[in-house]
Amino acid sequence: MNIRFFIDPKTDVPHIYEHRVSEDEVEEVLIHAAEDRPGKDGSRVALGRTLSGRFLRVIYIPDPVPESVFVITAYELKGKPLAAFRRRHRRKPK
Repeated sequence: MNIRFFIDPKTDVPHIYEHRVSEDEVEEVLIHAAEDRPGKDGSRVALGRTLSGRFLRVIYIPDPVPESVFVITAYELKGKPLAAFRRRHRRKPK
C-alpha cells in the first residue's frame, strides 16, 4: 500500500508526529482496520489496534491510484471514544 502523509508546513514533518503516532502504526491500522467508514468531505476514518496494542483513529483520503491513500491525521483513541469502540466490538456470547 502506498501511503502519503500531510506534511505540517510549520515543522516540515508529517502531522501525525504531533500526536505521537508513527508511519508504521498508521499502516498497521489501515491494513487491519476494525472499522473503516465515511468521514467528512470525501475522507474516510479507519479505527483499529496497532501491533503494540494502541487504538488509533486514522483520517485519510483514498487516492485515485489503486492501493494508495493520503493520510491527513492519526491519533490515539482515549476515554469515551475508546470505550464506545470497545463496546461496538465486544464479543457477543454464543
